[in-house]
Amino acid sequence: MKHSFAKTIDINSDLGESFGAWRMGDDAALLSIVSSANIACGFHAGDPDIMRGTVALAVEHEVAIGAHVSLPDLQGFGRREMAITPNEAYALTLYQIGALHGFVQAAGTRLRHVKPHGALYNMAARDTKLAAAIARAVHDFDATLCLFGLANSALVDAGRAAGIPVAAEAFADRRYRADGTLQPRREADAVIQESDEAIAQAMAMAREGQVRAIDGSIVTLQADTLCVHGDGSHAVEFARRLRAALEAADIGIAAPR
Repeated sequence: MKHSFAKTIDINSDLGESFGAWRMGDDAALLSIVSSANIACGFHAGDPDIMRGTVALAVEHEVAIGAHVSLPDLQGFGRREMAITPNEAYALTLYQIGALHGFVQAAGTRLRHVKPHGALYNMAARDTKLAAAIARAVHDFDATLCLFGLANSALVDAGRAAGIPVAAEAFADRRYRADGTLQPRREADAVIQESDEAIAQAMAMAREGQVRAIDGSIVTLQADTLCVHGDGSHAVEFARRLRAALEAADIGIAAPR
């Protein structure tokens, strides 16, 4: 008999981030754990073969597929900020969604969501004009697509204003500032290295809707989806432990509808 959970939450992971002969992460193993896959579209990682193969793996594991759109920065893995206009943000978002959509459609399935990556994600979290441009691109491609954005950010607000579904995202392994933004990766200790601490933070966000910031204050946030990074050496083990902890707390795992 299938268990009926008291509530559900999504677990997403950034996948398809290999490129050419270079390989990153264990996508197949993560796809057996997560409920949503954000697949790189070639701008920060990924290439046509990798995109096609990752889509096929996601279909095999019945995981919701999303376009992981980025600034055009392969060398910097999309983590370096660029001065782009809202029109450029709109165009690069639409371009990348369209690229992944081709592989998704050929695989006989459908695209479910869009999530910006790295620097573009953080820029859109605070820049209302960039956020609006990204949300408009998602809306114009397919207004049923869900836009993933940092909880309490301009990107989530822009998605709602554009009339598209949104999923407020929280990060299990990233430290937060008092204003609800993520501590930048360039700063020491921005990433939580201890799995127990990261799982405890994720559970607090999932159950209580709050996270302790680096200054000790409590930030209130909605967590519709939890991100687990797929590029760490312990990524698969951590994702498995997180899912087990959530289910033990009567929280089911499911992609946003």
